[in-house]
Amino acid sequence: MTTKATNIHPVFDRILGRDEKQKFLNQSSRVIWMTGLSGSGKTTIAIGVEKELQKRGILTQILDGDNIRTGINKNLGFSEEDRSENIRRIAEVSKLFLNCGIVTINCFVSPTINIRKIAKEIIGEDDFLEIYVNASFKVCEERDVKGLYKKARNGEIKNFTGLDAPFEAPENPFLEIKTSDMTAEESVEKVVNAILPQLTRE
Repeated sequence: MTTKATNIHPVFDRILGRDEKQKFLNQSSRVIWMTGLSGSGKTTIAIGVEKELQKRGILTQILDGDNIRTGINKNLGFSEEDRSENIRRIAEVSKLFLNCGIVTINCFVSPTINIRKIAKEIIGEDDFLEIYVNASFKVCEERDVKGLYKKARNGEIKNFTGLDAPFEAPENPFLEIKTSDMTAEESVEKVVNAILPQLTRE
């Protein structure tokens, strides 16, 4: 068991704060947290939203599940404990970007209400904009853009969300996008229109 270090002395009170960074960038930072099944369209929407916000002079950073798991979280698997730690680390990284005045767009299955609650508590309720990218398991399996559903059906992937691990839909998300009923462009436009008032400074 790892023991907590006792020789830690944070300097948060001595470094430039979030407000100074937001003024410098002329924007308000938030964490846009996209949740939904694998293949629902989270990353596609995030990339489109990032491009649209860039046109409007808003600095962003996308955090995507696959990218994070090849770097900071490459030592984690997909057990319940590892999934929780994955999200905890992501939330802490997101908070650093938030405090730097940057809009963070997160694309993570984050399958349970509790796991997203952990993220919201770390980031802060007012700064956590939860977007439910809603596509059914059937639709995502038909898309199977990464070939994961086929592997899961063949038993090559265990604890696959929606098949042998649960997905709990958000009860009251900031926004819901039904990607089976909308084009990628329409989805991006809906997200941008919803979040833009939260990101601009008067």
